[in-house]
Formats: sequence, structure tokens, C-alpha cells
Amino acid sequence: MRLHRRSLILATLALPALAARAQADAAPRPVAPRGSLAADELTNIAVFKAASPSVVNITAIGFERELFSANVQQVPRGTGTGFVWDERGHVVTNFHVIQEANAAQVTLSDQTAFRAELVGAFPDRDLAVLRIAAPAGRLKPLPLGSSRELQVGQKVYAIGNPFGLDQTLTTGIVSALNREIDSVTRRTIRGVIQTDAAINPGNSGGPLLDSAGRVIGVNTAIYSPSGASAGIGFAIPIDEVNRIVPRLIRDGRLVRPALGVTSGAASLTRALNLPKGVPLVAVQPGGPAARAGLQPFRRGRGGEIEPGDVITAVDDEPVADLDDMLTALERHRPGDRVTLSVWRAGQTRRLTVTLAESGD
Repeated sequence: MRLHRRSLILATLALPALAARAQADAAPRPVAPRGSLAADELTNIAVFKAASPSVVNITAIGFERELFSANVQQVPRGTGTGFVWDERGHVVTNFHVIQEANAAQVTLSDQTAFRAELVGAFPDRDLAVLRIAAPAGRLKPLPLGSSRELQVGQKVYAIGNPFGLDQTLTTGIVSALNREIDSVTRRTIRGVIQTDAAINPGNSGGPLLDSAGRVIGVNTAIYSPSGASAGIGFAIPIDEVNRIVPRLIRDGRLVRPALGVTSGAASLTRALNLPKGVPLVAVQPGGPAARAGLQPFRRGRGGEIEPGDVITAVDDEPVADLDDMLTALERHRPGDRVTLSVWRAGQTRRLTVTLAESGD
């Protein structure tokens, strides 16, 4: 009994010391000096600080009628990313970001929001241009680079709003060049940049930047069964964007140059053992192709196939099918002259044609 009481007394006497030690142990630990940031970290920070004020959040808005009511309300359809193109308020994004929207809202990096109007779109390249009535002083256009100069292994940066988390930076490299992806219209987009920078839903329409902070592409798609980033993202090359966007701003659409021809199906090429190219099954009377002397394949009186023309190249660039030819022609404008390589009955000739404006 005396031993137990003695132990209790000793323990009681030790309490203040234990409390003091516990209080000391609960104090914050000193912060270790960090030292200078690594060179690549400094580059990451500089690129983000310079570019992020130019990256915007786009909310696609639809209109829905309330159940058992005539009232119509605005409902968000989804979000995406865009970037400031010029000080006049033009914003570039993907067409699929606003494809099913009745309206759109653009939110700048300072969280001010503006109602946007659609200036023009080119679904075949998944590009759209919006315009907002923001003061020029709050609009900072991003500098443009050149996708022709890119090399596999270059460092790249993607800034966007994945899953609605705005102003998110991801980094990676150029994984491959000259990839091909399908647009929303099933037309092939060529020369696409492949990157391993994380691109998730909501990143679409945002800029892909090089280490100098220049736009080299527009992030447009990911290849992932789950819809999340799987290390394979794609961006439309800026050279293509810079060719199309000014025309959308000027005309509201990409005015297609036309030859005035109708292409035959791939089965015609196989059935007649024709060379790769665009076999013609109709030529518009008085159109550019007709004036140049092009002839379609057609049936004779006895049901036989009469020889027609196959366009095999535009300005010496081979075209394997109609999609190839349309891509080559879209680099031109109505009134431009192009040289066609035309095959007929085993012989190839070169013809100069002045392009007309299409009716679509």
C-alpha cells in the first residue's frame, strides 16, 4: 500500500515535466531552407503566368422548357476552354464545345463573365470563333508559334479547365507529329500533334504551348476508353488554325473553293482498276472543271463504261480520295488557280483551273 502511494506521488510530481515536454513536442517544426527552383520549374511558372490570363472558360448553354409550363430556362450543356485571339474580343475554341448550345458564356481568368456570340465555325476542323464585348485592355492575345517547326521530344504545356477546374496547367512533350483524327463531321484532320500532356474533358479548345509560351496547337481530343487522360492527347496544329480563323472572322464561315465536280465511290475505283485519286461521275456545266475540259465516267448507249477523268494530284500533291482533294483545295480561296494532275485511259496530263465559290 505504501509502495503504491509512493508511486502515485512520484507520478504526480512528474506531471509538470511531462506537460512541458508535450508542449515542446507540439510546437511547429522549423522550415528547412529550399534553395533555388530548378530551371525547368522556373520555365513552367513563367509560361503559366504569361499565358493563363489569356485562357478562358467557356460554358455552353441550352434552353429547356419547364415541365408543365411555358417557361424556358437556361441550362448549362457543358464546359470547355478557349483562348483570346485578338484585342477585338475574338476567342478561339473547338466547335464541339459549343456544337449543341443555344448560347455561350465566356469567363476570363479574373472571373468576369461575358455573353458570347458565334462569329463562325468550321466543323471539318473542329474550330469555332466566338466574340465577347470585353474592354480591349482586359484582352491579352497569346503569341502564335509555328507547328511546322515542331520536333518530337519538345516540351509542351496545356492550360485549360478539365472537369470544370479552371486555370489548370499540365505539361508533357510532343509525342508524335502528323497524326490523323476524325472531326465531328467525320472529315479527317491531318497534321495533328500528339502529346502526353494530360488532356481531360474540359480541356478541349485550350491552347497547347511551347516552352516560349507560343500557341502551337488547339487541344481537341483524347484517346481514352474511360474518357480520362491516358497519355495520348491531340491538338490541331496552329498553322491550320491560323489559316482558318481569319477567314471565319472575315466571312463567318470558311468559303470553300470548288471545282464543280462530283466524285465517284471507292467501289468505282476498284471495279475499273483505276489509279488512286478522285474519279469523276459528274461535271457541272460551265464550272471550273468543265471549262478545263474534264470529263466524267459515264455509260455509253450499249451500257459500257466510257472513259472519264481521275484527279490524282493538286499542285503536285497526290490525292488518294475526295477527302484528300478537299483538304488540298481548302488551302486556297475562290479565284485562285491550281494545277490538277488528271489521269484518263492510262495517260496523265496537267491542267490549270481557276477555282469557283461553292454553294454550301
